[in-house]
Amino acid sequence: MQPAKNRRVFVVGYDVATCLGSDFAASWQGAVAGRAGFRRLTRCATESRANVVGEIPGWDPAGLPFVDRKEASLWDAAYVFLTMEVCRRALAHSGLEVTPETGPRMGCLIGSALNGTDAYRIAMDNYVNRGPFKVSPYLLPNVCANLPAGKAGMLLGFTGPIFSPQGACASGNHAIAIGARMIRDGDCDFVLAGGVETCLIPEIIQGFANMLATIKIGLKDRACDDPTQASRPFSLDRKGFVLAEGAGVLVLAAEEMVTAHGLEARAEIAGVGWNSDAHHFTRPNRETVTRAMEDAIGDAGIAPVDIGAVNAHGTSTRTGDSTEAECLRSVFSKFLDKIPVSANKSQVGHSLGASAAIEAALAIEAMRKGIVLPTVNHLADPEFADLDLVPDQVRKHPHEFVLSNSFGFGGTNCCLVIRGV
Repeated sequence: MQPAKNRRVFVVGYDVATCLGSDFAASWQGAVAGRAGFRRLTRCATESRANVVGEIPGWDPAGLPFVDRKEASLWDAAYVFLTMEVCRRALAHSGLEVTPETGPRMGCLIGSALNGTDAYRIAMDNYVNRGPFKVSPYLLPNVCANLPAGKAGMLLGFTGPIFSPQGACASGNHAIAIGARMIRDGDCDFVLAGGVETCLIPEIIQGFANMLATIKIGLKDRACDDPTQASRPFSLDRKGFVLAEGAGVLVLAAEEMVTAHGLEARAEIAGVGWNSDAHHFTRPNRETVTRAMEDAIGDAGIAPVDIGAVNAHGTSTRTGDSTEAECLRSVFSKFLDKIPVSANKSQVGHSLGASAAIEAALAIEAMRKGIVLPTVNHLADPEFADLDLVPDQVRKHPHEFVLSNSFGFGGTNCCLVIRGV
């Protein structure tokens, strides 16, 4: 193998689709306004009380220029078209052109926790009710995790490595981290990295509800009359996360390519910390989560005091939020009360494999604007009195480094340190 090139890696573009808006501009506008994008489920029918979710408003892939009737009938896993469109927009935001020179040096890593579960559901319904020969021959491609990235390549013309990092709810950060390493070492010059999730189907909704992970809205809950209050990380009355669909893609580029192609460096992937818990399939391990944060800071070559803000995993679960807060205390000690902690899932919900990439894009834009985004729906909990959770409103806060946390089922942890430029 050739020696690593040790190149610096910059973010030159990004786009998202969230329950606050179908593109980055709309999502950002909702985020800075302090809104949350939750509503009663419309994607499917379910009797579950976990029926407040995050749906991408106005999302209709049939209106996309690359989706004709045939394409729509063959690709019935919703994450395929969502990935293609968000990759297309992220690349457009970067200003990078795919050419015979750049295309072979451009990879695409899109993580997902559940992949094409919706396509499998359609196939099973056809199998049971219409017979085995009505199962689509495209079922297997639809559920292949790398297919959305592959279809994005077919649309956009790049031919570098494509695959799907499988890190459950940390998949988006894993994609960014692996993509940055590939560029650093010289395997690629550019990478589209992020995550996608189209998870709003009855079995998935009920599965999370039955494992007591998502919030169930009762008559006395404050979200009963106002669904936007359902997700409330680090709040006294938190009861579980709000399941959401979404996608986020960052365009990464090697330092010399930013200059060579006249791109704008919007942030730098400065540090990566990743490990696993070897503890429990859902309950986090304080020791290894703390180490992942410390490793990311160490990899960036800085000290904890240099971190200007934290983008918390902040799912709104009792154990998850408490453990993350304990780990932040271990990492930052006496500096913790000086560091704003934002929990974006209070506004966009938990989109599983897409969440970390969405949150990274929001964190980068916040650094560029010299602000920190709020943790909305906040009801103070004495347990977190030492955390500055930026309750409910955007705050001016210039900062150079943000720590962005993500953790997933199976005990997988991936934290990033991102530097503003």
